[in-house]
Amino acid sequence: MTGKKTAHTYDRTLLFVTILLLGIGLLMVFSASFVAAAENRGDPYFYLKRQALWVSIGLVGMFILSRIHYKNLKRFSIIILMLNFVLLGLVFSSLGSDLSTEARRWLAIGPVVVQPSEFSKLALIIFTAAYMSSRRLNLYNFWSGSLVPLALISCAFFMIQFQPDMGTALVALIGSALVIIYAGMPLYQVAGLALFFLPPIAYFIVKEEYRMQRLFSYFDPWADPTDSGYQVIQSLYALGPGHIFGAGLGSGRQKLFYLPEPQNDFIFAVIGEELGFIGAVAVLMLYMVLVWRGFQIALRAPELFGSLLAAGITFMIAVQMLINVAVVTGSLPVTGINLPLISSGGSSVFFTLVGIGILLNISKYRRDTTSHREAVK
Repeated sequence: MTGKKTAHTYDRTLLFVTILLLGIGLLMVFSASFVAAAENRGDPYFYLKRQALWVSIGLVGMFILSRIHYKNLKRFSIIILMLNFVLLGLVFSSLGSDLSTEARRWLAIGPVVVQPSEFSKLALIIFTAAYMSSRRLNLYNFWSGSLVPLALISCAFFMIQFQPDMGTALVALIGSALVIIYAGMPLYQVAGLALFFLPPIAYFIVKEEYRMQRLFSYFDPWADPTDSGYQVIQSLYALGPGHIFGAGLGSGRQKLFYLPEPQNDFIFAVIGEELGFIGAVAVLMLYMVLVWRGFQIALRAPELFGSLLAAGITFMIAVQMLINVAVVTGSLPVTGINLPLISSGGSSVFFTLVGIGILLNISKYRRDTTSHREAVK
């Protein structure tokens, strides 16, 4: 084995890109929300202050997790998983909070309101990485290899879906399943996995009328421009006028009560309008660097658990980013997914930063090799 364990500092590139994305996020949250916040909340800085608070808390969480050896997560992976299901179940209890008219996704603990499904994405990845790294020799035997994590992932998927939150449920499902595939799941099992999950996903789409409307509007949003097609049309209206260099920071028009959730799900449209094609591509490039560093950490991890954990966290961020950008650009049907580290959202930014803290910790123990075979021996 040629890879050697040496003392390293944190991955500085990953840390720098994370801070840069957070800074862009704070700037764009304020730009996207100050008019609506002044009108609806009486304070133009309302969303900025709330986001800054959660970013600060998230940075503390990131620092703490970067200092705790990641192998401890393997020891407590079952407890973390059980806590995940307890929190998901409490959403449906009296502690559950309705912050919208159609969804019950939040848990109110005193003055603090959190979204357990955001924790679920990270908890599932930790457990799946721990389980698969403990049963490497049984990987080709589905019943003793992938069955248990897939069953638990399925349970979490259905619990999140019933909130309902199809977008987050899909991110949790895809991110965790990719960990199993990354561990070496045979292709025929991958095909079987896809065939297993497609019917229930299709059922949940067909079951809800609004989801069917969103699916139809994906093919022709102008067929219903004031209802099901409204969000994507307004998003495209924002992206189009941005041209190459944008209208200028703070000068966007679609955020003025046209674009829904401009500080959250559709913040990338505000970036495209105000910073233009150059600004939008620059943000995407930062995500590409973050993903690249995440996979480099995974490939150089000293053992299989670290490799799977780093890959899973990177998958989680990448999948969420890709879905958000695809929705904003009309490449996928509309679903409620925010842009990691940039969109307004306390639970999302906190648990994303916790995940990056884990990545930074794994990077401290990386081997001096880029060989995945050496990294996981």
